[in-house]
Amino acid sequence: MSYPQLRLKPGKEKSLDRWHPWVFSGALAQDIKHTPEGSLVEVADINGQFKGIGYVQHGSIAVRIISFKPCVIDTDFWIKCIQDSWQLRISLGIINPLTNCYRLMHGEGDGIPGLVIDIYNKSAVIQCHSSGLFQHIQAIASALQAVFKTGLETIYNKSAEASHSKHGEMQNGLLYGQQTDDIVLENGLQFHVNWASGQKTGFFLDQRDNRALLGHYAKDKTVLNTFAYTGGFSVYALMNQAKLVDSVDVSKNAIDLLNRNMALNNSAAANYESYAEDTFQFFKSQEKQYDIVILDPPAFAKNIGARHNALMGYKRLNIEGLKKVKPGGMLFTFSCSQVVDSAHFNQIIYSAGIESNRKIKIIHRLSQGADHPVNLFHPEGEYLKGLVLWVE
Repeated sequence: MSYPQLRLKPGKEKSLDRWHPWVFSGALAQDIKHTPEGSLVEVADINGQFKGIGYVQHGSIAVRIISFKPCVIDTDFWIKCIQDSWQLRISLGIINPLTNCYRLMHGEGDGIPGLVIDIYNKSAVIQCHSSGLFQHIQAIASALQAVFKTGLETIYNKSAEASHSKHGEMQNGLLYGQQTDDIVLENGLQFHVNWASGQKTGFFLDQRDNRALLGHYAKDKTVLNTFAYTGGFSVYALMNQAKLVDSVDVSKNAIDLLNRNMALNNSAAANYESYAEDTFQFFKSQEKQYDIVILDPPAFAKNIGARHNALMGYKRLNIEGLKKVKPGGMLFTFSCSQVVDSAHFNQIIYSAGIESNRKIKIIHRLSQGADHPVNLFHPEGEYLKGLVLWVE
């Protein structure tokens, strides 16, 4: 099967020769405004030499490449993509008797820009970040069933919030089965996950290793978890014998689910409190300090234009967070804004540290887990940045 060909301006094929999967609109030798969004196309250099197959998206990134080899994009193609990613997770030991929730497909990191698939026990949640991928969602669902055979009982489409499309066709809903929530295992700990109503696909799987690291330090410590969402860090702290765990999130629904997760793992625990409150307001209203403070805010910037304000927000947050750390304590601080790279993030933490007037050491540099791989040829995929600081 052949696809319509789009040619690149002279010299603009170099990024594809280096296997970067994005083709910017300015690199194309022709206008694509009349090419339907989501169309599969073959991208070629100015002389017609094949460079890749991708789907069209109207915007600054005009084509996202899903294959650098000539092929047919059919169910067999999706089966191979999913099978390869699944085997990687198995070989890394991510799927094991203590963990049954993980990211199966991570966009560019697994070779398919814009496609996210998360597994929660026997349920798969698909997020298509474009209408181009959404047009293949039934084939992707069929491929999942072919790979997992009887191992999947539910496939849920969670594309509406993730889509960059201007069209309204990407509605959420069940593609197979009936479940919209479950109790899952992560490193032996239990969590309620509701992928129908929760943020993203229901749970922040990318912080698994960082939650485990917190657990390593939590014994006999007082811990403050801000932007706590459903309490991942809080549960790890509590179950690793923290002396006290305070959790803060502006969403009452998130706090309700956090309390359920706390009870699910240790219903007799009395050494935790939860606050449905804005984090900055909590900082103002509480004078006590903690042995460990966690700052894991949502993305403050979704695009380059919002980056400056985001950086100021991160600086303010870390200045206030450092004030809550006891002498000799730790700060776990993160940014998940893709447009805030590691250099910007480190500079902001440096500036906040200077303003705190305290001696600070970097103990760990953190990123997303191995089931959220970064394509070597697409460094933009390293979106989660984190530091663990020791604060005098």
